[in-house]
Amino acid sequence: MPSKMRQKRTDSLTKGERGRLYLYGIRRGIMTKLKRNRGNIPVIFVSGENLPEAWEKAMLAVWNHGVDILTEYEYLDSPPMSKDATVMVEVSNPFNEPRIHKNFPGGPEDLERYRQEVVNGIHDHWIAPEEGKWEYTYHDRLCNYEGIDQIEYIINKLIDAYYSRRAQAITWMPSVDTQAYDSPCWQRLWCRLLPDEDGALVLNMNTHWRSRDLYGAWFMNAYAITDLQRVIGERISDGLKKEIKIGRYMDVSDSLHIYGKDFERVLPEIEKMQNSSYRERAWESTHPAFAAIIEETREKLRRDPDFMLANH
Repeated sequence: MPSKMRQKRTDSLTKGERGRLYLYGIRRGIMTKLKRNRGNIPVIFVSGENLPEAWEKAMLAVWNHGVDILTEYEYLDSPPMSKDATVMVEVSNPFNEPRIHKNFPGGPEDLERYRQEVVNGIHDHWIAPEEGKWEYTYHDRLCNYEGIDQIEYIINKLIDAYYSRRAQAITWMPSVDTQAYDSPCWQRLWCRLLPDEDGALVLNMNTHWRSRDLYGAWFMNAYAITDLQRVIGERISDGLKKEIKIGRYMDVSDSLHIYGKDFERVLPEIEKMQNSSYRERAWESTHPAFAAIIEETREKLRRDPDFMLANH
């Protein structure tokens, strides 16, 4: 595989050569410790202007520099193992166009359904593990954590003190999740406002994840969560009676991985990402075809929020 060939080359470099390659990566928005130390998970930083660029850079970084490791869904006798790293992904301008990647494993309907699931809680009523249904939703954990609406808390905290470092929400419930089969990957949300050069307040958001499917879930996660960032910004703007700009989004994963089972589908995408600009695989959210599907999906969800769910 290309990744193995690339790893042989970087491991044989001198310290000075690795340093120059490290700086080369910084200039292109990717920083990683290229030489793998014994037993140490690589730490990677990726920066992209928008969601599609950030996703592609993260995919390339984990594919090329991640470690091969088992997950709880794989076995020693069923290779290949997953590629994995601890990764920080910065999206400088989350709403910068083009905002949509055409090749994530899903479509516009999936994006809109998931966005409403996270932002509006349209599937919170499916939480019923005793019936074999969902064990949680992110919206329920954020907005109904033991009866506490943590998103409302974040909004009010930043209205009261825009510089507060306490505007956070968590999802992990030890009393439930230590025994759950499907426990939350997303662990924490943190927001803070910072004035820009003109004095306007800019909403920065960080999210922290224990585990993340980079190919299968990252793009939809980031699309929905940055829309939540927009909603929080609008609510703060209403409270302060002043404009709130949407700033950078920082996405931190302890384990960001590409599953071995997905390699056959991922490899053609990696080759495209390596050989051409992400813009060839992205479109603007205002594109007529995309916008039409989104509006149609919204209408279907208004009539029946469960129309896309299995076994409904």
